[in-house]
Amino acid sequence: MYLTVEDALKIYPLSEGKLTAGQNGVNRIVKSVNVMDAPDIADWVREGDILFTTAYLMKDAPSDGVQLLRKLARMGAAGIGIKLGRFWAQVPEDMLAEADRLGFPLIELPFPFTFSDQMKGLFNAELQRSTKLLHGVLDKQKALMRFALAPGPASEMLRTIDAILGVPMAVVGLRGQVLHCSLNPSELDPILKQPQKLNAQWLRTENGRLMRLPLKSAAAGQDTMGSVVFQLSRGLPPKEEEGLYHQAAEMISHHLNAVERQDLEQSTQNEFVSLLHNYLKRHISVDTLLECASRLGIPFGSGSYRCAVFHVGAIGVTKKERLLRTIRQEFRYNPLLKESSNLHFQVGDSILSVLPTGCSAFAGGNASSLLARIFSDLALEPGGKLRIALSYAKHKPEQLEQAYRECVDARETADRLGMDALLTEYETVEMAYIFQSVPEEKMRRFLDMTLSPIIDKSPDSAQDLLRTLELYMENNGQINETAKQLYIHRNTAAYRLDKIGELLQVDFKSHAHLLKLKLVLLFKHMLNQQRA
Repeated sequence: MYLTVEDALKIYPLSEGKLTAGQNGVNRIVKSVNVMDAPDIADWVREGDILFTTAYLMKDAPSDGVQLLRKLARMGAAGIGIKLGRFWAQVPEDMLAEADRLGFPLIELPFPFTFSDQMKGLFNAELQRSTKLLHGVLDKQKALMRFALAPGPASEMLRTIDAILGVPMAVVGLRGQVLHCSLNPSELDPILKQPQKLNAQWLRTENGRLMRLPLKSAAAGQDTMGSVVFQLSRGLPPKEEEGLYHQAAEMISHHLNAVERQDLEQSTQNEFVSLLHNYLKRHISVDTLLECASRLGIPFGSGSYRCAVFHVGAIGVTKKERLLRTIRQEFRYNPLLKESSNLHFQVGDSILSVLPTGCSAFAGGNASSLLARIFSDLALEPGGKLRIALSYAKHKPEQLEQAYRECVDARETADRLGMDALLTEYETVEMAYIFQSVPEEKMRRFLDMTLSPIIDKSPDSAQDLLRTLELYMENNGQINETAKQLYIHRNTAAYRLDKIGELLQVDFKSHAHLLKLKLVLLFKHMLNQQRA
């Protein structure tokens, strides 16, 4: 039997009775029915029993009823039903008060019906409920099996399984990112704060229980690839229903592993990627690559794009594969990325992504801020670093190799300059890349010749002026933003800039002078980095 007290009170003829106390305990689970006919009945009560009695053993000592309630509650019984009219006309007030205090349901049983009538009604209802449950589980298993044998699109896989099971469900990835969710996110948070285990985890909520199952990974050296969480309206489900959720978890694991195997095969083995590797090495022409893309239905070459290279630094093989897998998982399931493109290819220890600039997610130059926000926590992965490099926008397919080189040059230049940001755009380090071959002595001579009028002033004054100049150039001539970052008034920043222009004999409206200042500040940064 698997009913709550509240459910049992809706079943005829127990429905003719009345709950007189212990309203807060109506969600207790009724697992069986017992009849009290011995003084030591409480010693034989099991968890989940509901006890029926005529109060014969307590008729002359009502105080014993209070002690009985306490013992039953301590043993985990579901409740007690008392048949009035034979030995008690009404339940003593102290028992009612104690039942309310304990949250232990106390029911006045209907006098015209025998205990066996009420037990028969409960057992028949439970039989019908169990039969309906088993039929429902069988139907869901059939639906899962049909889906497993003939799965639909991978993008619809999680929604399809959710619809088949008919309970709120969430699928969580390797680093806690939500790949799919149909339950309230606020109820998902508590269980996600607990460490993932290799067996089922349970958590009580206001709306029932959450059941968390691991999604097993097929990758060597990796136990899980995330977890699936089901929200169940009752307490622990019957074994048949619990088995259904384990079956669904296995199916989700299989599909996610299959999707990732497919991604991996596409990014290391298929014909297009093999040609892509040769194209990036300049062994074949772009025409050969485009012909292959057209033949295989790969959507490349139809619009403008930017390239992003996700590079994983020095890290163990297992951790590196886990990090690369997480990046691929993010591109497939993150709602801000999964519609952008499916052009993500593994090139060595990096992932090369071709991001269409026409996609709404990357419109208006949002690519850098979006990627930095989504992958920010991966930058701190223990034992290694993730770095993202972003190229200029390209408008022709034959510029793919150039875009890839820009990403590689951007990352290498950022490393050489000691830049620790997660994402580097090529345009921000382009000048450093171009002038990196200038001899150190020439850089120093150009720096001293240009900035000596400021450097020769008192240290405090020189530092203020140089910092103001650097921020002004970084902010593309925005005085308000410069003043804000220096925590000074706009007029103070404007005064300092006038002073700098006077000392250096430069006009901030002259493109040539601005280029000279940008170059000298770049040399200053490069020299400082070499000394460090």
